[in-house]
Amino acid sequence: MAERKLLILFGSQTGTAHDTAERIGREAKRRHFQCRVEALDSYEVANLINELLVVFVCATTGQGDPPDNMKTFWRFLFRKNLPPSSLCQLDYAVLGLGDSSYPKFNFVAKKLHKRVLQLGGNPLLPVALGDDQHDLGPDAVVDPWLLALWDKILALYPLPPGLEIVSPDVRLPPKYTLHYLAEDSPHPDGGLLQPTAPRTVPSELHPFPARMVSNQRVTAESHFQDVRLIEFDVAASGIMFNAGDVVMIQPQNCPEDVQQFCQLLRLDPERCFVLKPTEPGTSLPALLPQPCTIRYLVTHYLDISCVPRRSFFELLSYFSTNELEREKLQEFSSAQGQEELYSYCNRPRRTTLEALWDFPHTTCAIPPDYLLDLIPRIRPRAFSIASSMLAHPDRIQILMAVVRYKTQLSKPRRGLCSTWLASLNPEQGNCLFFGCRQKSKDFYCQAEWEELVTKGFLTLFTAFSRDQEEKVYVQHRIRENRRLVWELLSSGSAHVYLAGNAKQMPAAVAEALQSVLQLEGGLSPSEAEEHLTALERSQRFQSETWS
Repeated sequence: MAERKLLILFGSQTGTAHDTAERIGREAKRRHFQCRVEALDSYEVANLINELLVVFVCATTGQGDPPDNMKTFWRFLFRKNLPPSSLCQLDYAVLGLGDSSYPKFNFVAKKLHKRVLQLGGNPLLPVALGDDQHDLGPDAVVDPWLLALWDKILALYPLPPGLEIVSPDVRLPPKYTLHYLAEDSPHPDGGLLQPTAPRTVPSELHPFPARMVSNQRVTAESHFQDVRLIEFDVAASGIMFNAGDVVMIQPQNCPEDVQQFCQLLRLDPERCFVLKPTEPGTSLPALLPQPCTIRYLVTHYLDISCVPRRSFFELLSYFSTNELEREKLQEFSSAQGQEELYSYCNRPRRTTLEALWDFPHTTCAIPPDYLLDLIPRIRPRAFSIASSMLAHPDRIQILMAVVRYKTQLSKPRRGLCSTWLASLNPEQGNCLFFGCRQKSKDFYCQAEWEELVTKGFLTLFTAFSRDQEEKVYVQHRIRENRRLVWELLSSGSAHVYLAGNAKQMPAAVAEALQSVLQLEGGLSPSEAEEHLTALERSQRFQSETWS
């Protein structure tokens, strides 16, 4: 019988693909496979020619980009010198996770599936395209696809004689175990946010503890969104940045939430422990010092402020000693209960900590060994650097929308794209089409834009949708000024930067630009579309959108 090994490789930006990969790993263990779950860039890609069975789980970020933890793999896989029969012994399946409100929906999964096929791989199933916009989320696609996948895999690798699929009622062992140290052990002082060593390039493993220089609200006090321009001093970091770069900020949980969490789970925050994997070959979390205190684990590692996923409730149900709580947890983790789960979690943006409050009998019974299986790690948040030529060169500025949901940690959203500000030249004909609801409430950085206009660096067109009886948006201003826009687009050196909500705005603006190309440039609809595509290919049309 062929060796029953399954490799699950994931590319994940926000954690959803990682969570789904871990789910497939748990299902593999119930079917008695030797299973590894790894980020694509943690895997030695040259070994892929030796693999027999691989499931890829890939998200798509931005405008069709691969997640950060699969970019090295991505570059290697698309090398032109790879032989077309490189992966001829590989059986594979690709599961994509994306958002259909973006133009390049699940672009990475589609392209990966096609490329592995080009290299001789044998697809077990068509690529699956999970959609965040579906009423039931990506699981609407993932659930039936996984049922079909296991049928295919078990046909190739039947269960060994005498073994059956481990029942879903049986709790699997944790990934790690916590081994408490004696109470008089030396207190650990290493940590995630310690200053970087001299000449060490700041990274996710070694972040730079930057001092906040300023924190200004840029929306009116009466406006429902609290958007801020925040400035950090990075003079001693050695960090170099250009227009268009992003800064990664590592959040942490507030002391009040950490205290509540420890009380709910009856944990001593000052207890020290070391982690040990339950299976050989499992690597320890890179961002967690050894030894570590419970307080440090909860403050810097466990994302108790994220909206919990289906897998959270599934694992939580195994610990429940209360019948009513267990029934509700099982409903939330079932395929039939996803609409109910969405109403409970996603609509009100309920946090993990709040969910634990709602199931007190279960929460106090959670074994500490399962904490890292139950709660994902806190991921860095990416923000566009908004620093312009008017800013101090040793300081990074970002725009951040601060949102607080009940007891939730203030969670940043991505900032606005201001890629071109650092290199503005008054001779280049720089135009900004700025749209917001009301001039008096959410006209971000109004003074800075108007200063650039005064100095001759910028021509500014504004659209305030709530200040007029008839709503006016950026795309309307583009059409109104189509002669100027055509002159810029046809110059051969124009760069277009688009930032804003991902829902309807990007498509509406693209449509307006195509209209300009047709009306002023005489292009056909297909030629206008190709013109924008060519700008995008040459990175002269860049988008930064968020949902």
